[in-house]
Amino acid sequence: MTYVVTDACIRCKYMDCVEICPVECFHEGETMLVIDPEICIHCGVCVPECPADAIQPDTDPGLEHWLELNATFARQWPNIVTRGDVPADADAYRDEAGKFSRYFSPRGGGE
Repeated sequence: MTYVVTDACIRCKYMDCVEICPVECFHEGETMLVIDPEICIHCGVCVPECPADAIQPDTDPGLEHWLELNATFARQWPNIVTRGDVPADADAYRDEAGKFSRYFSPRGGGE
């Protein structure tokens, strides 16, 4: 088991999870974060830190796509170990459904 970041993170990127992670498994994209499943130690300390409830165990039904997405982009996006700036409009997108098809970007953070 590992944890994955889901579309609830898109356009929010609160980053409360980043500094609590004991193994530095978060990577930053332009519009969301992902967890490297090869590094995640399944401790779950990041889960309650996420205000958007975007971090889920990969054993939850229907998260296969998110496991693959997290693994793919963790290899491409930069690793982050400190909390960055949260988008100014993060709260406006927090509860929006279906964000992946509208806002996902394959670009890494800072590009």
